[in-house]
Amino acid sequence: MTSNPTAVFTDVETSTIEDRSVPEPGPEQVLIRSDRTLVSTGTELTILSGDVPPGSDWDQHIEYPFTPGYNNIGTVVEVGDDVESVTEGQRVATYGSHARYVCTGAGACRPIPDGVSDDEAVFFTIAEIVSNGIRRSELTWGESAVVYGLGLLGQLAVRLCHAAGARPVIGVDVADSRLDYLPDEPGIVGVNPLEEDAEEIVRDANGGRLADAVFELTGNPDVITDEFDVLRDQGRFVVLSSPRGETPMDFHDYCNLPSYTIIGAHNSSHPSVATPDNPWTQHRHAEIYFDLVDDGTLEVESLVSHTESYKEAPRLYDELLEDRSTAMGVVLEW
Repeated sequence: MTSNPTAVFTDVETSTIEDRSVPEPGPEQVLIRSDRTLVSTGTELTILSGDVPPGSDWDQHIEYPFTPGYNNIGTVVEVGDDVESVTEGQRVATYGSHARYVCTGAGACRPIPDGVSDDEAVFFTIAEIVSNGIRRSELTWGESAVVYGLGLLGQLAVRLCHAAGARPVIGVDVADSRLDYLPDEPGIVGVNPLEEDAEEIVRDANGGRLADAVFELTGNPDVITDEFDVLRDQGRFVVLSSPRGETPMDFHDYCNLPSYTIIGAHNSSHPSVATPDNPWTQHRHAEIYFDLVDDGTLEVESLVSHTESYKEAPRLYDELLEDRSTAMGVVLEW
């Protein structure tokens, strides 16, 4: 079979395209030809930069050469002998890497509805992560939410909080270019904390009240304690980012006295299988994301800021390491 170009981080701040062999699917696996992959400008650039605290979980996770990518949209071209749930020619979303061909278990495939384009489907992993965080926050209709950090995760968090009935939803970021990506819809407010007082904006938009839930999506450990300023007493603070470093925090002022609930929400905290108590697996969240896109509740194609051939990946990574403030959805075509 033909060659298999694959994006690889060979060392700190060094990426390339390697020509690897095409994997062969096992009895319960499928071979997928990639159509689109989405660069995770948070996780992937953290790994590529190598700028992580020594001895941290990040540090333990990073080993070069590293094959990045976990947002893959492609077409099934071969199925294993025991596969019945997936068929050749089917369009699927998987956690496959940035490569022309990827191999995965049939059970890992998320079928994509015909009404959802590749550029819409490619955000499915981001939607799964955010949906899990919102669900763990127990946010309900009529409550107010503040989202700090308006990269891809933050953009989806604003949209999904709004779709869940939160009013208002306030998105906070220091880059005006990211604020510009917010939907122009009633109940969604953007604020740049370098130019405006975030607490004042939240109170103005929320009838004088502070937020019921705050979602941390900057990944910057140095700003986290400031984000509590907009949270009401007994509110919920959700760490939906993966902060890179330690945050010194007075638990009396930021947890005990105001009786906040602090919630971690990593993608891995999804239940591995659906149960009556918690049916919201990664697959189920992908399914409802596709439904919301298909029925017009979510508009996400405007989040694609870059569409480039996979051959340009090394250049794109270099540019993103230099400055990613104007980048949002960075899509590679295969």
